[in-house]
Amino acid sequence: MTKHSILKEYFGYDTFRPLQEEIIDQLIDKKDTLVLMPTGGGKSICYQVPAMLLDGLTVVISPLIALMKDQVEALRANGIKASFLNSSISSVEQDAVMWAAKLGELKLLYIAPEKLFSGNTMTFFKELKISLFAIDESHCISSWGHDFRPEYRQLSIIKTEFPEVPIVALTATADKITRKDICKQLGIAEENTFISSFDRPNLSLEVLPGRKRMQQIQDFLSTVPNQSGIIYCLSRKTTESVAANLQAMGLNAAYYHAGIPSEKRSKVQENFINDDVKIIVATIAFGMGIDKSNVRWVIHYNMPSNVESFYQEIGRAGRDGSPSKTLLFYSFADVMMRRQMIFDSDMPLEQKELMEAKLNRMQQYAEANICRRRILISYFNEDLGKDCGNCDVCKNPRKNIDATVIAQKALSAISRTREKIAMTMLVDILRGSRNQQVLRYGYDQLPTFGVGKDLRSEVWFDYILQLLNYGAFDIAYDEAHIFKLNATSMEILKGQRQVQISEYISPQQRKEQEDAKVPSTKTKKEYIKNELFEKLRVLRKEIADKLNLPPYTIFHDSSLLEMADARPIDKVQFLDISGVGQEKMRKFGDAFINEIRAYIASQSDSGIKLAKGLTHVMSFEMYKDGMTVEEIAMQRNLSPTTIVGHLVKMKENGEEVDLRALVDNWTFDEVTKAIKELDMKPTDPLKPLFEHLGEQIDYGKLRIVLALQ
Repeated sequence: MTKHSILKEYFGYDTFRPLQEEIIDQLIDKKDTLVLMPTGGGKSICYQVPAMLLDGLTVVISPLIALMKDQVEALRANGIKASFLNSSISSVEQDAVMWAAKLGELKLLYIAPEKLFSGNTMTFFKELKISLFAIDESHCISSWGHDFRPEYRQLSIIKTEFPEVPIVALTATADKITRKDICKQLGIAEENTFISSFDRPNLSLEVLPGRKRMQQIQDFLSTVPNQSGIIYCLSRKTTESVAANLQAMGLNAAYYHAGIPSEKRSKVQENFINDDVKIIVATIAFGMGIDKSNVRWVIHYNMPSNVESFYQEIGRAGRDGSPSKTLLFYSFADVMMRRQMIFDSDMPLEQKELMEAKLNRMQQYAEANICRRRILISYFNEDLGKDCGNCDVCKNPRKNIDATVIAQKALSAISRTREKIAMTMLVDILRGSRNQQVLRYGYDQLPTFGVGKDLRSEVWFDYILQLLNYGAFDIAYDEAHIFKLNATSMEILKGQRQVQISEYISPQQRKEQEDAKVPSTKTKKEYIKNELFEKLRVLRKEIADKLNLPPYTIFHDSSLLEMADARPIDKVQFLDISGVGQEKMRKFGDAFINEIRAYIASQSDSGIKLAKGLTHVMSFEMYKDGMTVEEIAMQRNLSPTTIVGHLVKMKENGEEVDLRALVDNWTFDEVTKAIKELDMKPTDPLKPLFEHLGEQIDYGKLRIVLALQ
């Protein structure tokens, strides 16, 4: 088999994504390789196709037990022999897996790093014919990465123990310093690094103010009913409270964090994967490596500590390439909390400085008034080249205003309090709030008290954050995050510098602007597509439950959407759907084709052309019910020749039609003889054959015999 035939037969795709084919060629040539591809970008194909081409076993090292189980189930559904070794299975099951590997019955074996280095596993592997080592989540090997795992450091021994076996290291998130470290640890030449585009255009990006978060979440969820999503929180306590609030709203939600018993965690995860729970509220302990393709949205309740984590977490939405949404709540308090966590940690000073720099980049993203995708992509050293049009800034560009006076008011308040106040107190003074803390320090007596009461609190918070990003003043992180004046502050106060910032736009205004730009009207075709998609999704869930599989291992949402749009009604058309390979066609094709046919039949009076070839299917269904060609023709008020044409077409499309039984032996022999005399091909017109036989045999029988040649 070739790499292209494997891609089509086992995975159901006609073409490779960018870089996949080049990476596969590298590995077949036994060249060690580092692969950087975004989540959902197709990393797995890069080693799964070579695994099928190479003679021997491909060993996949992954830190993620859930990912192993998901990927093995997906591979088996595609007809590929795969298994896994980790702590989730019994010793008897592990022995069975190892025996299958020894007998050469497996093409892919997933293993956890701790299992790889325990007992006699390495010795056992030396007895096998290993064709490739794939190291997933390879950023875990670097202390500069955002998810360093000490056990990954031992993987450097692979090259020593198996010098002839190629290694492919894969990750979705690694900056320059992390990439360099991965290559150093695994002995990969840096020039053998493949970096795919990190752009995920199907993900919309939006940042919202971190106030009244539950109300904003409720408003958002009303726009994505019955869709799977994840809400990431900083603390365990927050995950529980947010989940409880969602449940009180009548939503199907559960929480997940490292503090709950492992059995309960596994059950929550399983329910989410199987679409039995739609919403997971979790700490970052959840989701890494979950191969669930139909997550349609991700919300960050708190701001992540770095761009890598943020990118990886939003990447869990829309893995199938279908449109998906991401929301980030941003507040100054979240930044301060993250910064304090860095200062309080016991990591070396050099790493603290690196973590603080990464936090600053995350803050800049959240405060941005330029295309957010440009900022996100530039972090990974890629230039988007143009604004994305699919983030809140692009959809609702903010108008700049002269904020010199606004800045002078804020800076004056900082100065008159002798640079001893932080964000909340500054806003209280500017707004003229007479709360206990303001009165206690006598700030109500300052000349600047109340000079900003014309602006609401949320407006001041927005403007002050912009001024911070502008550099109008500094923050003393080691002094409870109080504000300090700098040289720029002096220039502004003296009127020597003009300040431009973006005009405040409320979430409601932003929503109204977006609604005004994007009409919500739907065509009949869109309605039909959505309705059929829901029916196919229900069918997928029923099949998945019977087989005890996650629904997305049957078909991805993107495949269902394509089915709902193209409405394939026979096997040939169904195989044209992206993600439908021979094994899935064999297992599930009939069920989905029948569901599509039934839906089309129910819509036959709508006046819409719903599917090409539906009339062929109607004749075929009557044929399957035992009716003769003449009976079908009479009932459908069509000629027998037309009905024969329908059945021939269905036969060509892979359906079981016994055409030979429709023609008697004498007719078959006479027509066959005439076809040979005229040297006819199946695509030739029938009229010469009809005339050659003295116009005694009807066109229907002629077509059948010609099709059987």
